[in-house]
Amino acid sequence: MTSQPEAWLRGPMPGIDPFLMPAAHALVQASEDLERAARGLTAEQLWARPGGAAAPGFHLRHIAGVIDRLCTYARGEALNDAQREALSAESTPGDSPPDADTLIARAQRAISTALDTFRDTTREKLLEPRAVGRKKLPSTVLGLYSHAAEHAQRHTGQLITTAKIVRASPEWRSSTTS
Repeated sequence: MTSQPEAWLRGPMPGIDPFLMPAAHALVQASEDLERAARGLTAEQLWARPGGAAAPGFHLRHIAGVIDRLCTYARGEALNDAQREALSAESTPGDSPPDADTLIARAQRAISTALDTFRDTTREKLLEPRAVGRKKLPSTVLGLYSHAAEHAQRHTGQLITTAKIVRASPEWRSSTTS
């Protein structure tokens, strides 16, 4: 595998306003890092909670969900029932838990959609006020995009650490994982 610089050192991304470039680079980096961290985790490893930490599966679901929710607010919309249901289900594997590849793909799809949204956002819109949540807390389009990237990075870091612990622990180690 060839090594390349981190996303922020690869130069501008086509179609992304320079004001959104740091957030775009952070999302690209999260996409790459989360794939490396979670690829090959078994279902048991995805939902392991070493020391009570949040499970890797939660972080993957949460990254996809939080990006979707924050972009919804950035459009000036409220969350719909499906988004609220997904939020409440992020921390549980469910009856038929998706595998690592599926969860990675969902997170990466949310990131790709956010980057497309960044491309479609004019600079004039960035400082438009937006209301967040049921309490309608104040933010801006730029604030929501920045938080989406920052939040994705935060959970990607937690995913990386938890996946390393789970892979190294005899309790969750499997001959089928890398």
